[in-house]
Amino acid sequence: MRAIRVTEFGEPEVMRLVEEPVPAIGNGELLVRIHAAGVNPVDTYIRAGTYARKPALPYTPGIDGAGLVQTVGTGVTHFVPGDRVYVSGSISGTYAEFARCILDDVHPLPAEISFEQGAAIGVPFATAYYALFVRGEARANQTVLIHGASGGVGSACVQLAQARGLKVFATAGSERGRELVRRLGATAVFDHTENGYLQAIEAASAGDDRIDLVIEMLANRNLAHDLRLVGAGGRVVIVGSRGPVEINPRDIMSKNADVRGVMLFGVDRELLRHIHADLHELLASDAVRPVIAHTFPLEEAAEAHRKIFAGGAEGKIVLTAG
Repeated sequence: MRAIRVTEFGEPEVMRLVEEPVPAIGNGELLVRIHAAGVNPVDTYIRAGTYARKPALPYTPGIDGAGLVQTVGTGVTHFVPGDRVYVSGSISGTYAEFARCILDDVHPLPAEISFEQGAAIGVPFATAYYALFVRGEARANQTVLIHGASGGVGSACVQLAQARGLKVFATAGSERGRELVRRLGATAVFDHTENGYLQAIEAASAGDDRIDLVIEMLANRNLAHDLRLVGAGGRVVIVGSRGPVEINPRDIMSKNADVRGVMLFGVDRELLRHIHADLHELLASDAVRPVIAHTFPLEEAAEAHRKIFAGGAEGKIVLTAG
């Protein structure tokens, strides 16, 4: 099979397309024929060697993917060969034509969802759900500000919040990104590159529209602003950060606010099963749809990694493996 292999940590060019044996599976495992693989920011941190957990070299990148069940191991009764599935984890890596997975990481893919969209579910939608409804305790009729809403996780947050009856304020850095989040159901959309946008959010969130929850994608830049925007008793949930930030703790104290972090890896397996079961219902009912920004063939994995940090996010980046 064709697969991307990393033999040393470093820049995107360390990813090379090679021929590898198809992985063998054991009891309770499945072999999935990958048609599309999701490209997540965490993939780039692992490849660069800057992530807290590093795989043993060499390795094949990729957590998310979608395709068809090829074979099932002993004890697997939930799936049969030919089933359409998406995966939210893999023993062997999803930047490949086949991936070895444990049963907990394989989920039914509704017929209405393409393989490319399926590859955008695992990390982005589970992170969005966990940030909103578990860590953020979001409830219907509350107001949420999604700070950086046009990327893979952000666009998932907009849809999930809208589907559950929240009022959505959102920011994005490009006109196309702002148009995307408007289409997805955001009530008010702001340009976070524009001078005065924070004052515009403050004006929009006065009175009954006070911000109960902020979902933050770039805390090193925005956390201090978020603490001034969130209402009394509100929560700021940090999904992403690229460095340190200076804040005034009094902005937390004066509002009895909470700052909470999100890290999907390490979340209890039973909770993850619940999250993916709920996501399946939302996907099957057409309440949410993953947004695909760019697709690259498997051999252009390095270009896909560079694209993640090019700015102007408008959904998810995926690799296609045929």
